[in-house]
Amino acid sequence: MKIIVVSEDAIRVEPVSEQLTIEASSGDKAYGPFHMLASGLGMCSLAVLHSWAHHAHLAVDDLAVEVHWHFAEDPHRVSDIGILIDWLSLPPVRFEAARRVTEQCGVHATLRNSPAITVTVREAASPLG
Repeated sequence: MKIIVVSEDAIRVEPVSEQLTIEASSGDKAYGPFHMLASGLGMCSLAVLHSWAHHAHLAVDDLAVEVHWHFAEDPHRVSDIGILIDWLSLPPVRFEAARRVTEQCGVHATLRNSPAITVTVREAASPLG
């Protein structure tokens, strides 16, 4: 798969090879933590679409997924995420099914139902005594 940094708030995931590559659309784009978050969602979405397409005998040569997000300021976080299925050869009669399939991605389900997060600080080992 190839992940392309499109902007500060967007990535594109394309199924181009067995190796994972990360590229930027220009030299001034950097891959950061929010891109990583979106990459997990994009890769998961692409994987479930690919599997569904295989079983439905649909061509995937032009399938890609874009993930776009917006930031909230207080606290600084992602406030909303949009997934664009870029699949020009997909017949319009299959659009709704592709949307439903994408929502079956485990990362999508995780973000939709926020997990509890626990932070622990490791204590230094006690001196032998």
